[in-house]
Amino acid sequence: MKTLTKLGLAAALIATPSLGLAQDGPTPGVNASTDSVFIFNSLLFLIGGFLVFWMAAGFAMLEAGLVRSKNVAMQLTKNIALFSLAAIFYYLIGYNLMYPLGTWSIEGVLSGVWGPGVLEAVGVTADAADDYGYASTGSDFFFQLMFCATTASIVSGTLAERIKLWPFLIFTIVLTAVIYPLQASWKWGGGFLDEAGFLDFAGSTVVHSVGGWAALTGAIILGPRIGKFNKDGKVVPIPGSNLTLATLGTFILWLGWFGFNGGSQLAMGTVGDVADVSRIFANTNTAAAGGAIAALLLTQILYKKVDLTMVLNGALAGLVSITAEPLTPTLGAATLIGAVGGVIVVFAVPMLDKMKIDDVVGAIPVHLLAGIWGTIAVVLTNSDASLGTQLYSIVVVGIFTVVTSGVVWFILKATMGIRVGEEEEITGLDMAELGMEAYPEFSKG
Repeated sequence: MKTLTKLGLAAALIATPSLGLAQDGPTPGVNASTDSVFIFNSLLFLIGGFLVFWMAAGFAMLEAGLVRSKNVAMQLTKNIALFSLAAIFYYLIGYNLMYPLGTWSIEGVLSGVWGPGVLEAVGVTADAADDYGYASTGSDFFFQLMFCATTASIVSGTLAERIKLWPFLIFTIVLTAVIYPLQASWKWGGGFLDEAGFLDFAGSTVVHSVGGWAALTGAIILGPRIGKFNKDGKVVPIPGSNLTLATLGTFILWLGWFGFNGGSQLAMGTVGDVADVSRIFANTNTAAAGGAIAALLLTQILYKKVDLTMVLNGALAGLVSITAEPLTPTLGAATLIGAVGGVIVVFAVPMLDKMKIDDVVGAIPVHLLAGIWGTIAVVLTNSDASLGTQLYSIVVVGIFTVVTSGVVWFILKATMGIRVGEEEEITGLDMAELGMEAYPEFSKG
């Protein structure tokens, strides 16, 4: 999204409540035009926010469809739990860590504002609003939270079918409270990457690559599923349980992405802003289409048959690819940017298999590799972007996420273990970890 250094929202981030004073009649200095800007900007955040929230359902359905039936209930549990934990810990720590509003403990690196986020007073009036010239604090918090939760959802699918529930949830807390907000502050909080000129409109790097790096680090430490690679090192395909659910999940994510990218315009109070939002919607849609068709054609050429899972991930890769800059491309350019994302998926999935990295749902190619591509592709359509700065920022965020994630994963592995036992994995995590099955009337898959 655009850089968010909203100094007028300081009261939302300082752990002291705003005071709303009741009044009758018009407020001096307040006019209908400013009211409209405040209302429409807030409305954009709220609509965009609940669309991005719906992506949580998309991730849940996609993962439920791509894991075996004996692990479906576990994936659903992880998805609703991780979203709920993100909501709580982003409120307690993450929001203020992400938006220091010019108050830094370490300039451009670490926020100097600590404590839970605070909303505006009930029934707040224009003269007491945190930022009357922009948007309501509640709408901004709600919108930003959804991005934080999305980052955690990316990790869930990669590590499916062999990770314990509670270590995963503890990692989710650290990711959503500290890792994601801290690096996001470097761009969207006005930190040193923003000062360097890094451009990442809606988060190809800030959101998607962070989730991808965390997932990659976890997958390497966790190891592959039993039976994924045979003694000769050959890949053994492990089909998902329900491609209908996986397809539904992809369409839900596609829908939610309109809020993800469109809401990141961060303004809807002028003709220009609304026109830009509509342009973002159109580019986001065609990038997804480009990714899907590229994967469809390429799998037909390479394998002589179309691979539905590749087409689904191709669409998602197209969406990730356009996320760093969904405004400036033409429709044609957006289609091609998305198509490259689809190509990346088709080649990256077997590449990871050769490296013995087990990514159950393909999240690393989709969110990490396509996220890197999308961040680089900004220079193709936005003249303000510098290739050197984009690459520098990708590397900085990547190193930070890998190191911090690795530390957390290793601590969890050493203290409580992160992987279920062999017997539990073969039985399925539904029964081993939860004692219930998603499909009790069917035999285990």
